[in-house]
Amino acid sequence: MTSCPHCFHQIGNEFPQLGGNYEVIHHSTYIERLLQENRVPLQTVEGKRLTVAYHDSCYLGRYNDIYDAPRETLRRALPVVNLVEPKRTKDRGLCCGAGGGRMFMEERTGKRINAERVDELLATGADTIAVACPFCMTMMHDGARARDANVQVVDIAEVVASRLAGPGE
Repeated sequence: MTSCPHCFHQIGNEFPQLGGNYEVIHHSTYIERLLQENRVPLQTVEGKRLTVAYHDSCYLGRYNDIYDAPRETLRRALPVVNLVEPKRTKDRGLCCGAGGGRMFMEERTGKRINAERVDELLATGADTIAVACPFCMTMMHDGARARDANVQVVDIAEVVASRLAGPGE
C-alpha cells in the first residue's frame, strides 16, 4: 500500500519490466474499501457543511484511472460535505506541477502552475482542498499560502483520521 500516486504507478506499472511483480494498492482505494465494509468506526457529525474541492493527482487519475475512490472516501467520511468540482477535473484535471519538477523551480515569468490550480479550486467556493498525494499536498499548500487563502489543505486520510470514533462511540 502506498500513499504516493507516483510510487503506486512505478511499483505497479514499471517494476514488472524489471521482474518486480507486486500487488499495489493506493491508500484512497484501501480506505474506501474499509469504509465500504464498515471496518472504520466513524463519529457521527452534526453541524456546518464543509465545502471540499478534490484535486486529482496525475499519477492516480490520468495515469491509473482512479477517480472515484478518493471522492467516495470523502463522501463516506464526511456526511456533512458538499463535494465541489473545479472546471478542470478528473481526466481533464490540471497538474499541480510537482511531477514536472516545478516544486523545486523558481518561476520567473508567467503564473506558477500550483497558483493556477489553487485559483481554480478556490473558484469553487471550497473552504477545504483535499488531495491524495504528498506532492500535490505541498504544491496546493504553497499555492494557497501564496494566495493568502483561508483554506485548509488536507489528505483524504487526514479527513478520515479526524472522524475516527473513540472508545465507546
